Amino acid sequence: MENDQLSSAELPFTRDQLVQKLKDALTDSRFHHVLRVEQTAMDLAKTNHVDVKRAGIAGLVHDYAKQRPDADFIQAIKHYHLDPELLNYGNAIWHGVVGWLFVKNELRISDIEILNAVRYHTVGHEYMTPLEQIVYMADYIEPGRDFPGVDEARQLTFDNLKLGVAYQTKQTLAYLVENNKPVFPQTIVTYNSWVPDSGLK
Repeated sequence: MENDQLSSAELPFTRDQLVQKLKDALTDSRFHHVLRVEQTAMDLAKTNHVDVKRAGIAGLVHDYAKQRPDADFIQAIKHYHLDPELLNYGNAIWHGVVGWLFVKNELRISDIEILNAVRYHTVGHEYMTPLEQIVYMADYIEPGRDFPGVDEARQLTFDNLKLGVAYQTKQTLAYLVENNKPVFPQTIVTYNSWVPDSGLK
């Protein structure tokens, strides 16, 4: 879909209108995070010959549901008959895996690539498209991020997007295990699909 244009049916709001909706939905710090992810996603899209507008919109809206109350997610999980196992997790998982439904219904975005990029930006999955990889990584390496290894992650990602995905997936799983955090099953599937044959040292 590199050369496809987003139609008004797939994206009824302008970028400025989306920005205002994000600003209304998020704290100031989270709002500035999504703006940085938008720009990072666009930069990665240019590097990887992926539709820049689609990447920017996906980056912009990826955290739209991040600061909603838990009750909204629980209601959505039940209403849409999602896997009840989701109820054992929390916002860190929900805002992507469930949050894409709020993006679809409230921002009225119907483009499936954008919706899937939002859906999988926290846990990944085994067959991520280039756009999904871009949002997954842009969220991880945007300029406001500061953690051990982030500079290596940035360099890896801009040199080889797939290696960046493998790096983040490996580091995230290691962090969860080291800190005795629950691991969402999809995270393990993502790890098994992206890390063992990646060539990472």
